[in-house]
Amino acid sequence: MQSVSKISVVLVICFMAACKPTKQEQVLSKPKALFIIVDGIPADVIEKLELPVLNEIATAGGYTRAYTGGLRDGYSKTPTISATGYNSLITGTWANKHNVWDNDIAEPNYNYWNIFRVAEANDANLTTAIFSTWLDNRTKLIGEGLTAAGSIKLDLKYDSLEYDTVRFPHKADRIYIQQIDEAVVTTAAKAVADHAPDLTWVYLEFTDDMGHMHGDSPQYYDAIKAADAQIGKIWQAIKEREKNFKEDWLIVITTDHGRDVETGKHHGGQSDRERLTWITTNSKKLNSHFNETPAMVDIMPSIANHLNLAIPEPTKVELDGVPFIGAIDFSTLKASREAEEILIEWKLENPALDSLEVYITTTNNFSTGSADQYQKVKTIAASELSFRFKPAVKSGFYKVLVKSPTQYLNVWVGE
Repeated sequence: MQSVSKISVVLVICFMAACKPTKQEQVLSKPKALFIIVDGIPADVIEKLELPVLNEIATAGGYTRAYTGGLRDGYSKTPTISATGYNSLITGTWANKHNVWDNDIAEPNYNYWNIFRVAEANDANLTTAIFSTWLDNRTKLIGEGLTAAGSIKLDLKYDSLEYDTVRFPHKADRIYIQQIDEAVVTTAAKAVADHAPDLTWVYLEFTDDMGHMHGDSPQYYDAIKAADAQIGKIWQAIKEREKNFKEDWLIVITTDHGRDVETGKHHGGQSDRERLTWITTNSKKLNSHFNETPAMVDIMPSIANHLNLAIPEPTKVELDGVPFIGAIDFSTLKASREAEEILIEWKLENPALDSLEVYITTTNNFSTGSADQYQKVKTIAASELSFRFKPAVKSGFYKVLVKSPTQYLNVWVGE
C-alpha cells in the first residue's frame, strides 16, 4: 500500500440529514449488495485457517478459489498489486483497459465504468456507500466528483483515517491500521443496520501489512482471524436486516492478490500463488461458472446481476468478466492468431443455447471515449465450441466480440 502522510484530515462521513434517504422504508425485498476486499490473502491460507464467519457465509452460499492477474502471458497481463486488483473488481476489466498499473493510480481510464457509476446510471436514487481504510479507493478509483468518472457522489462514506495521526498514532508495528480497520467495520455495520445502502464497498488493509512485515507467520494468520471476526459484525447486521425487513442481501468477500511462495512477504508478479485469490458469498443464485475458478473481474457483473442493474451497452461490450450469479450462456472466451486466420474458443454454459454472433473491429476507440464500429462475421452454432475465420481486413490488432441473447464477451488479438 501507499506510504502514509503525517497530516490529519477531517474524516468524511455522511449518515444524517445530508444523505439521500435510503429506500428500504419504501420498498421491502429490494436487492442489496455489499462487497469486502480483505487485502493480500491467497486461497491456500484461507483454506487452512479456522475462520468461522467466512465458513458460515460459505455455507449459506459458496466458496471458490479464484484468480487475478489477467492472462499470464497475454495482452491482459495485470500486476498482482492492490489498487490494480481493486479496480479490476469494480470495473470488470483488466489493467490493459482500466489503466491502473500500481498503487499510484496515476491515470485511470474512466471510460471503463465502475459498478458505482453503473448503479447511478440505472437509478440516481440508489444509495451507495464506501467504508475504507484507504482514501484513494473513493477519490481515485471510483473517482468521486470527477467529471471524467461521471461526477458521481457516494451517499455514505467513511475513509481517510490513515491520515489521522492524532486518533491513530503511527508506529512501525502498523497496529494502528488494524485499529482503523476496526473503526471502518464498526461504522459499516452500523450503516447496514440503520441505513441499508443499496451498494456498499468495505476495504480492510491490516492483513496485507502483516504479510509484508512477517510473511507466512503467526502474526499474519492472527491478522486474518481478526479480520474474520470483524467481517462478522457486518454479517450479523446483514442477517438482522434480512430477518427484520425481508431484504435480499448479497455479500461477497474476496482479496486483491496472493503472495509469493518463498516467503509470503511479496506480491506483484505472475506466480501461481500471487495470482491465487478466492471468493466467499452468501448467494443462493450461483451458476456453474462459480466453481470454474472465476476471476476478479467476474465480481462486478455478478453484483450487477444481483441488483438487477442494466449495464449500458458500450460498457457491457468491453467487460472481461463473466457473472457467477444468475443465468449465463458461455464463458472462457479465448482467441489466437493462426497465420491469416483467427481461432476463437469458448465454454458453453447453457446447453439450450443455439447460436452465437461473432463481430470484429480493428480499432480500440472506446478507450479514448469514442465508439468502435464492429462488423458482423457470422452467426455460429454455440455447441461447436470453436470457430476459425479469416478477417476481411488485415490488421495488427483486432477486437473480437461474441454475443449471446444475454451476454457479451470480447477478446483482443495482436500480432
